[in-house]
Amino acid sequence: MADMPLITTSELADRLGDPQLGVVDCRFDLGDTEIGRKNYRAAHIPGAVYAHLDHDLSAPAGPGRHPLPDVDAFAGWLGAMGIDGDTYVVAYDASGGAFSSRLWWMLGSLGHRVVKVLDGGWPAWRAAGLPEERGWPELQSTTYITSHLWTGTVDRREVRSMIGAATLVDARAAERYRGEIEPLDPVAGHIPSARSYPFAASLDEDGRFLTAAALAERFADLNGDIVSYCGSGVTACHNILAMELAGITDVRLYPGSWSDWSTAGETIATGPD
Repeated sequence: MADMPLITTSELADRLGDPQLGVVDCRFDLGDTEIGRKNYRAAHIPGAVYAHLDHDLSAPAGPGRHPLPDVDAFAGWLGAMGIDGDTYVVAYDASGGAFSSRLWWMLGSLGHRVVKVLDGGWPAWRAAGLPEERGWPELQSTTYITSHLWTGTVDRREVRSMIGAATLVDARAAERYRGEIEPLDPVAGHIPSARSYPFAASLDEDGRFLTAAALAERFADLNGDIVSYCGSGVTACHNILAMELAGITDVRLYPGSWSDWSTAGETIATGPD
């Protein structure tokens, strides 16, 4: 993922019409899992296809609430959307990259050449008065060929062995980390020794990523072997993207995240760092 992971609205607008461009709308809401698809149908960036977090970017079952899909199944979906290994992919959402960063990470894990997140997402696109379209596009399917399996991941057993040795970074809201509330999983708290870095703190008031210098300052205390997790392996990818902007690479993802850890009888911690 050496290429810069963000693209601006003006840069994307200049690329519209490029046959190698593949735009993916990742809008989603955990509280209403069909609102993203509904909003996509009402209006989206011209040529964009839609990726549903539950159906397209996750497996139907596995460790945690949003387990990574089978690589072959994911590659089949990419091909059906007209995306091949040479496609210049741009992902966006309406949540500051909370969901589009999942697609960014997945494609990067498979070694895709160019994949970027639209900085500011759909709100920035609309605010700039850029073109929109409605309905569903006509898709020209292709074949996505990959010999990779998911890379850059750790499982619950590995995380257990890393407690106190690696740096575990929790992307959830601070109150969830502290165990004060837990709206989605059965047990509140965090993995012992994990540190709280809520993903939203990497964004400015307009939902765009902070500058590289500001992000480098935010993550300055992180070093060594770093693992990112969240509730279910989605916003953990947002922290990985933000850390890459800050110059911190080779951060690994715990896909099962808290939804896996908290249901497996593992030791938990509560309170502040």
